[in-house]
Amino acid sequence: MSSNRAQLVEPVGPDDHVEGPNDAAITLVEYGDYQCPYCGQAYAIVKQLQSDFGSSLRLVFRNMPLTNVHPQAELAAETAEAVALQGKFWPMHDVLFENQHDLSGPALLRYVEEVGADVSEVANALDDGVVQERVKDDVESGIRSGVNGTPTFFVNGERYDASWAYEPFHDFLQEVLDQP
Repeated sequence: MSSNRAQLVEPVGPDDHVEGPNDAAITLVEYGDYQCPYCGQAYAIVKQLQSDFGSSLRLVFRNMPLTNVHPQAELAAETAEAVALQGKFWPMHDVLFENQHDLSGPALLRYVEEVGADVSEVANALDDGVVQERVKDDVESGIRSGVNGTPTFFVNGERYDASWAYEPFHDFLQEVLDQP
């Protein structure tokens, strides 16, 4: 991979939301926005890539709500983080992308119930501002890494700027996997 690509400044750590083994050959970090229609399209593609690459792929999701164009994105991100406190981040992540047409407050609480999280604990975490800092930290790490839109992907620490349409993305990841 070319060393002139933007680098992921904040390495993947224990506080990140991770799906897949820590020793996977490919670490795919996504900075995403639950209300972004492009992130919604990428969601299905990433799911397919996870299926294709199995244990060779580790997915990390970081929040990057673009509040100037997506007014419901920040509350959705904070809700996902509040649900994460109950160990249900990935189910909530999926439900939010699958229902991004309605990210209103009442809908978010329905989704919290749907994934089996305690609604009153989530509401308390949101009211207390417990998760705002986590979302802010993700956004700041994205800015430091040169993220200026969503979705933005990093593959093994380097920003992936080519098409994230399924075939080119798959082919690129396969090349990474095939490298000695």
